[in-house]
Amino acid sequence: MPRPAPPADRPDRKQAILLAAERLFAEHGYHGVSLRQIADGAGVPLALVGYYYGQKHELFQAIFDHWGDTIEERVAGLRVALQAPERQRLQRVVAAFVEPVLRMRASPEGEYYALLVARELYHAREDTDHVLRTWFDPLAHAFIDALHELLPHASRGRAAWCYQFMLGALLHHMSDNRIERLSRGEVRGRDDAARQLLIDFIVGGLRAALPRPTASRTPRRHA
Repeated sequence: MPRPAPPADRPDRKQAILLAAERLFAEHGYHGVSLRQIADGAGVPLALVGYYYGQKHELFQAIFDHWGDTIEERVAGLRVALQAPERQRLQRVVAAFVEPVLRMRASPEGEYYALLVARELYHAREDTDHVLRTWFDPLAHAFIDALHELLPHASRGRAAWCYQFMLGALLHHMSDNRIERLSRGEVRGRDDAARQLLIDFIVGGLRAALPRPTASRTPRRHA
């Protein structure tokens, strides 16, 4: 039976709950936040959180469902990158992996979602891992397939390792708060100028880790 609507059923309060959950999960992690804290953050009664979203794991799932289209956009960008001229493909594939996430991280709408994904991919637990598997494993396989296609001399296992290293570089860059201090104020965190540097760093790492084999030359015999 459908649950009866509360007297003050308002879509804006449903959205407020989702946004508060997204922000609090991003800042404190799934296990560091209670439904009461989410209700307080959204400015709604605790009962409304359960009414709209059910239990905490269902609310967590709802955040990723809400942003599900961004996964499809990244896969579509990957397909476009693979149509680039051959010499540019690896660079374009890495850009297709990095740039949508950095744009989201820089936007008011996607900032907390991007941080939430970064945190949970770093610290996946059993009760949240199924959500990450559902949304992000297919994306990972698509990019690993692309790396393996572009670097077919390497095994898929090595391509998968390099995907993880690529992901690690991206996730660290998204959450880094030390760069301004370590550079002694020369650069600022989340500076867009670092985007191309990150892409070049990953591309260079891929080419160094998975080099194309050089053809061995047979020494000539002198008559």
